[in-house]
Amino acid sequence: MIVLITGQLIEKTSTSVIVDVQGVGYEIEVPLTTLYEMPESGQTIRLHTHFVVREDAQLLFGFHDKASQQLFRMLIKINGVGPKMAIAIMSSVSANELATIVADNSVARLVKVPGVGKKTAERLIIELRDKLSVADSHGMPSSGLLGDSSISDEAQAALQGLGYKPSEAEKLVAAALKQSAFTRSQDLIKAALQQIVR
Repeated sequence: MIVLITGQLIEKTSTSVIVDVQGVGYEIEVPLTTLYEMPESGQTIRLHTHFVVREDAQLLFGFHDKASQQLFRMLIKINGVGPKMAIAIMSSVSANELATIVADNSVARLVKVPGVGKKTAERLIIELRDKLSVADSHGMPSSGLLGDSSISDEAQAALQGLGYKPSEAEKLVAAALKQSAFTRSQDLIKAALQQIVR
């Protein structure tokens, strides 16, 4: 997995950047929020990345900060949301705006994003509600919210390593998070495992 790229910015388009890393050029698709953060060509940049391998292509998606990378990963876990749609959502609304949309149940706002239909918008709101409502209700910045998501991801990965199916791991972690807030993945894993005996 390629998670970070540092190199010279060679070219910018409306949807991607080309970065030269020791003589190798990487084309990296980025949301508009990241594109706006890019300096002039010739400058050194660092992007947090997500690498997608498909039958017909290998794609790199890049983000100006780790919080954006984590939001992207959160979005593509939702059924019906692929990398291109996740980039479209992130280009259309900020993480805080998305939290507000989810809290307000604003399907109408989400369907304005290219490629997002009513059913997908409804699914996004339902599946993101537990993950994004914390930031909305406590006024936390999006980076704080996504840090929590990272803990959740670590806990789910650990449970999957123990042999739980992804859907089972997600349910156990979600149940634990409903009962308490966690700052360490170890504590969340323990609480999730306790859900099994209840």
